[in-house]
Amino acid sequence: MAEHTQQATSQVLLREMGISDAAIERRLTIVGFEPADLPRIAALKGVVVAHASECMEVFFTHLSKLDEAKVLLSSPALLDKARRLKRDHLLAMVQGDYGARYVEQRLELGALYAKVGLDARVFLGAFHALLKHVGSLVMKELERTPIAGFESFMSLTKIAFFDISLIVDILVFERERIIRQQQEAIRELSTPVLQIRERLLLLPIIGVIDTHRARLITESLLRSVRANRAKVVVMDVTGVATIDSRVANHILQTVLAARLMGAHVIVTGLSAEVAQSLVALGIELSKLDTVGDLQGGLEEAERILGYRVIATEGGAPPALGAT
Repeated sequence: MAEHTQQATSQVLLREMGISDAAIERRLTIVGFEPADLPRIAALKGVVVAHASECMEVFFTHLSKLDEAKVLLSSPALLDKARRLKRDHLLAMVQGDYGARYVEQRLELGALYAKVGLDARVFLGAFHALLKHVGSLVMKELERTPIAGFESFMSLTKIAFFDISLIVDILVFERERIIRQQQEAIRELSTPVLQIRERLLLLPIIGVIDTHRARLITESLLRSVRANRAKVVVMDVTGVATIDSRVANHILQTVLAARLMGAHVIVTGLSAEVAQSLVALGIELSKLDTVGDLQGGLEEAERILGYRVIATEGGAPPALGAT
């Protein structure tokens, strides 16, 4: 079951990274791999298979000297898995089949390195130590035919560079994925849509608004309007220092979209600078319902919803009632 899940995960990565059969062939062409390399690699099969565990140990011995690999080395379960995958990697290198399944196995190994935050430079250093050891074994085994031994090792090196390109790509891909997820989380946290009471939402916006964040604000607001069946939304921009024409138009479109969904949007907290910018940009302000501050906006929203503040006796806080 675990092996099936891992294979499914690597197949997903294959698609997400856009590595098709044609892309695999192109990568092999880039490293100079050709049919003549197959028999040369086959000549090394016995050497590599016999010393696969030894070569794998060279790789992890190199990592053990580096602080950057502590996360991997301090987890027995992950380390055992990495060692098994690395040994399988060495055995697969001399089998002569470098298609989709071979690539999936490299991506699985690369994804494990990415999971523990292994730096690409650290991986390259360890892989170089492994290749150096393989080269010394090949030259020793084929010392009577050094030229043939060198040519065979160079053919194997092409596959090694093919593998390096895959593993470095997955390291970069997964790091960028984490960065994108963190950015999305930060943006979502920076634009929460709060339900103040039934049918009333508050959207406080703080910080710089770029085009991408403006789209997120629109999507988040419209989803919340639908989910909460909101009738009024107070959009507070007190914490926004500047707004350019594209963002201003996007906010205006958000207001109109919410209106189409049956929600009235009140914009509050426009600073003097932002108000002057909107006028200078020629933004159609007649379509916006603006109130000076957040308190005034909430009072206006409650009026629209039919709520009124009722004073109580005995110093108790005022109660909110419907008219």
